Amino acid sequence: MSQADTTVREDGIINSVSGPVVTAVDLDARMNDVVYVGDEGLMGEVIEIEGDITTIQVYEETSGVGPGEPVENTGDPLTVDLGPGLLDTIYDGVQRPLDVLEEKMNSPYLDRGVDAPGIDLEKEWEFTPEVEEGDEVGRGDIIGTVPETVTIEHKVLVPPGALDEGETAEIVAVESGEFNVNETVAELDNGEEIRMRQEWPVREARPAGDKQTPTEPLLTGQRVQDGLFPIAKGGTAAIPGPFGSGKTVTQQQLAKWSDADIVVYIGCGERGNEMTEVIEDFPELPDPQTGNPLMARTTLIANTSNMPVAARESCVYTGITIAEYYRDMGYDVALMADSTSRWAEAMREISSRLEEMPGEEGYPAYLAARLSQFYERAGYFQNINGTEGSISVVGAVSPPGGDFSEPVTQNTLRIVKCFWALDADLAERRHFPSINWNESYSLYREQLDPWFVENVAEDWPEVRQWAVDVLDEEGELQEIVQLVGKDALPEDQQLTLEVARYIREAWLQQNAFHDVDTYCEPDKTYLILTTIKTFNDEAFDALEAGVPVEEITDIEALPRINRIGVQEEYEAYMDELKDDITEQVRELY
Repeated sequence: MSQADTTVREDGIINSVSGPVVTAVDLDARMNDVVYVGDEGLMGEVIEIEGDITTIQVYEETSGVGPGEPVENTGDPLTVDLGPGLLDTIYDGVQRPLDVLEEKMNSPYLDRGVDAPGIDLEKEWEFTPEVEEGDEVGRGDIIGTVPETVTIEHKVLVPPGALDEGETAEIVAVESGEFNVNETVAELDNGEEIRMRQEWPVREARPAGDKQTPTEPLLTGQRVQDGLFPIAKGGTAAIPGPFGSGKTVTQQQLAKWSDADIVVYIGCGERGNEMTEVIEDFPELPDPQTGNPLMARTTLIANTSNMPVAARESCVYTGITIAEYYRDMGYDVALMADSTSRWAEAMREISSRLEEMPGEEGYPAYLAARLSQFYERAGYFQNINGTEGSISVVGAVSPPGGDFSEPVTQNTLRIVKCFWALDADLAERRHFPSINWNESYSLYREQLDPWFVENVAEDWPEVRQWAVDVLDEEGELQEIVQLVGKDALPEDQQLTLEVARYIREAWLQQNAFHDVDTYCEPDKTYLILTTIKTFNDEAFDALEAGVPVEEITDIEALPRINRIGVQEEYEAYMDELKDDITEQVRELY
């Protein structure tokens, strides 16, 4: 409902205005109630109540709003509309569809006070029931399906609030056919009418069963992540890095190529040109899993840096609630939040206007709690309807000046189990993804090894550990090289540096803008590394036989290693390359 087109009922009166923070008097409200502020009906949320003074954070620009204007309370918390139509849609931070608002205003420049439902209330969907009259259902059970997009089948659920935990009810009526989201598709014997549309408060986690230990990786198609620092389906990861180090591109790569069923991408306080790139690219990109448009399984939430700061604080909750809804259907969801630092800055601004006691660097004292609440909604779950689903959360962090000791990065580190640290020096050397292999880590590695052993190669953990050892040794040797130069090292250490260079350049480095190299499946990731290891093994055998290191590193086959990533028919290419390396090195002795 557009508040600009209705008469606002004077439940309360504005007392003061400080940016997005407004205080009202005589307002009968509860914490987190949604209210409409001023003559234009600007959307806001109650964040503090002290006596007769109610403090509201407004999700829109408040210039021109003054004391004495009315405030209307809806009596409901901030909720999102859930149902068919969430995918292939671009929302702002409070789930207003931007294309609908643009059409409503007949302009890309939106007026204040304009609102629209999160999903189309008039569009009809083809509903196919999966239950019959007389069947018993519990909360969260699937009663039917809707073809939401060419890729995703939407599953219509019994709302969690329709029944108590453990309670069941009998289906007394169910119909198939075309319905809009507000029409009844089934009835229960307790009088509940089931519709395709649900509402859920964003700050409350949707009910789920037991959280399981994840044992399957979220494959990203990026060698450094899948190979060295894997994340599990249902896991949490952070991507911290200074300006220009590639956080946004890295997250866009994950959104494009991860093997999740559903992608929720949150642009939280990022530059408008970066979100424009996402909005323009995603509809054009083919889904590597299905060949259909990538947007057919994607929801975008755009809250750019020039949008109201209060809506930025709520956009991550909007995104995680949509992710939980698809998790309840049994889907694997990947959520990208870019970036949580901008979210924390929004909290800091609101907190300072509330005159709360500041914590470290001015952030609110509850920063760690809010971050924990957000990341804890990720996980691999046994859903209440018996299905299994997961939410993997990857949050970018933008520490000022690349200082990883600042509060947002440090508090995030205590929560997440996968840390992909971006390095400005690597980015300056045009090494992308600029994930520093010395500072990054994954606590999922051991629990995911059985999957890689079964599905990729039996010696996956051993080959990966060999690469880690070589890179560690290179890091130690580089300190010596800085002092005495490479030529002063023994020949075996010079050879180690050469092998490490190929691991860095041919394996860890990946071109996001190359049609072939932008995505690397696990088999190819493994074969590239074993090709480099073949050279390592043959080269050290030749060195022990007395062949000078210069002759070993000068064989004709070696430059071809750096071209492995761009080969489409890679298996035959790598088999031939391994044979050539072996033959040419052995000819030396």
